[in-house]
Parts: sequence; C-alpha cells; structure tokens
Amino acid sequence: MGYVDVAARLLVATVFVVALAGKVGSAKAYAAFADSLRQMRVVPARLVAPAAAGSVAAEVAVVALLLVPARWAAVAGFVVAAGLLAVFAGAIALSLRTGNRAPCRCFGASTTPLGRGHVVRNAVLVAIALAGLAAAAGGSAVAVPGAIVAGGAGLVVGIVVTAYDDIAALLR
Repeated sequence: MGYVDVAARLLVATVFVVALAGKVGSAKAYAAFADSLRQMRVVPARLVAPAAAGSVAAEVAVVALLLVPARWAAVAGFVVAAGLLAVFAGAIALSLRTGNRAPCRCFGASTTPLGRGHVVRNAVLVAIALAGLAAAAGGSAVAVPGAIVAGGAGLVVGIVVTAYDDIAALLR
C-alpha cells in the first residue's frame, strides 16, 4: 500500500460515502435519486428502479472494498469505482447531448442542472481511481505518519469534490 493508494482510497471512498448518504439517507432521498434517473432519460423507464438499486449496491461495494486493508480489495474497489464513474460520466454526457439538464442528484438534493463540469468531475475521479488501482496493484510499504497525511489529504479532497456544485455556485 503506497501513499497514492492511501490517498486515492480515502478520496474515492469519501466521494462514494457522501453520494450514498445523499441517496439512501431517507426513503424520500432515494425516491428523488430514482426520479433524477428518470428525468435524465438515459435508461428506459422500466429499468429506472433496477438501475437505481444497482447504482446504490455498486457504491456500497466500492466503499466496503476500499476500506478493507488488503491489496486485492483495493484493486477490486478501484476497478468497480472506475467503471461506475465512467458509466456516470457517460450517462451525464448522453443526457447533456440530448439537451437534458435535469438536476444532478449525485450527492443528494440539488437544484444544480447537469453541465460539462459534472462530466469532467467524473472523468477526473476515473483517473484518480485508475491511479489508485495502479498504486494498489504495485503495492509498496508506507510509514504510518505518511499514510496519515496521505489519507487526510484524500479525505479533504474527497469532501471538496462532493461540494463541487456548491463551490461552483459560490464562484459564479
């Protein structure tokens, strides 16, 4: 486990924990998330419920795998995270291509319409997951103090990523 692995694990896990909290924090939040998938029109209406459930299950798997202190778990977690984030980026891009700018419910309640920034954010997260994958697969020893700093940095950046819409709105 190298420093990049540690930082990427905590960054990606933080992003998915916040996303999960926003989606499954209540029955109303989950219904709003499922409705946002319907509004994006990237899956047929009859597949919205299974897509929502599958998304949540995959996000739970990512968090669980990335928090297990074993190389195989990190590798699997990063693979699932990169794939899921790529699917999210593609779905958002497809939605935007059709002119649909339904609000993103990526991290819970939001009125921010979909935009290119959401695609970019997910593409950057894919790159981070792939960097974490490479680091986890390589597996190198780390000193505890360095791991704490790397993990703290990953946690902070993860929190900033989840607040992207709010930060962008403040800067406008």
